[in-house]
Amino acid sequence: MQQTNIVVETETQIPLGWRERLSPSKLNSIPGRYNLPRMFSRSSKSTKTTPKQMREPMTTKSIAALQTSFKITDSFQQLRTRKWSVFDVQYVVLAGLTLTSIWIIEPSAPFIKTAAALGYLSLLLMPATRQFFLPSWPIWTYLLYFFSSRFIPFDIRPGIFVKVLPALEDILYGTNFSEIFSSWNHPVLDVIAWFPYGLGHFGLPAICSAIMFIFAAPGTVPMFAKSFGWMSALGVTIQLLFPCTPPWYERMHGLEPAKYGMQGSPAGLARIDALFGVDMYTTSFTTAPVPFGAFPSLHAADAILEALFISHCFPKLKGLCIFYVTWICWATMYLNHHYAVDLLGGAIIAYTIFFVVRKFWLPRLQAGKKYRWEYEYVEVGDMKKNKALDEELGYGPVASGKRSIDWQDEFTVMDSFMHSRSSSGSSSPWSSRSDRSNRRDD
Repeated sequence: MQQTNIVVETETQIPLGWRERLSPSKLNSIPGRYNLPRMFSRSSKSTKTTPKQMREPMTTKSIAALQTSFKITDSFQQLRTRKWSVFDVQYVVLAGLTLTSIWIIEPSAPFIKTAAALGYLSLLLMPATRQFFLPSWPIWTYLLYFFSSRFIPFDIRPGIFVKVLPALEDILYGTNFSEIFSSWNHPVLDVIAWFPYGLGHFGLPAICSAIMFIFAAPGTVPMFAKSFGWMSALGVTIQLLFPCTPPWYERMHGLEPAKYGMQGSPAGLARIDALFGVDMYTTSFTTAPVPFGAFPSLHAADAILEALFISHCFPKLKGLCIFYVTWICWATMYLNHHYAVDLLGGAIIAYTIFFVVRKFWLPRLQAGKKYRWEYEYVEVGDMKKNKALDEELGYGPVASGKRSIDWQDEFTVMDSFMHSRSSSGSSSPWSSRSDRSNRRDD
């Protein structure tokens, strides 16, 4: 009998779901949880997908792209579909503080004030300008709040504390550092103190913002602007509710009671005006809106917040940041503007705000990324310490590892992690419905 060898060729069975994963469109596309924003299109046409578009590979949009539309209707469309959360109270507070500050400014000019309010509202509603003015709204509100505080009636303000800060200085440190540092001065020391206190304090926030905008992760500058603005507004509020005399008042008037209406003093900065023969600080400090706002020191708070953000984005510059903070803290006491306890109060406020922002909303650095345009996705918050919070909000174990934010939608910067699963990395808000359905099938 002749033996016949029969070879039967059979198709290798691949487990269900693997065929789709091995398709060219899947291999060439970015994983779903890292997909880039597709939510907002520059086109005002219908967003319906045609059969031809369904066959084509999905294209992605840079996460660092900037808005270019000036159509206010685009913002109204986003507001209609927006998921509101408790963090939106911040905008209510900012609006109320802005309107109150404009209202108390004298003289009464209703048309000018209304035009100013409507002008800024238009900047908040146009997408091209909103991406800059909405995150920085707390800063503009703080500046307006600080300027308009001079118009608060004296009879409703609290009494001015003259002895509290010197007493705290003695209790905490056993000596008055401001008196020690300012007891001997020299023109060279005046210039050295002037650089951080008179120049760096006003120019460094803009410089830090520009550097972080180019070299840090997308979304870092909005977080810095919000932190800076809210911290400054909080500092002014404390200064108004807890007015204290600075060291220059003790040197000029001793511990005599202070009263509203008294002029401020440039203290050591008057020597800078005399040195250069100009009036840079004498008039501005003499007519300061809050002459008795010694505690907390916003000079120290601003420098510390800037140092914390720069150290987070550029760890190699941590030593330089520590040097600058030490430099400006010495300058505040050398120029006789603050006690050491004022610096401590500013440091506590700055670090507390940075700690909260870093834990929940601050974008994390990615190795090998030098510019913002190199980022394809963004991870936010200190996720190692935030696992319990993600699980409490309904995110799974994978979701607790990454959370993404659409930084092109400025309205969701502070509250995206509250918006159910669309904030988690495992279910990106940028993923299409087909991507999510495929992941569920797999």
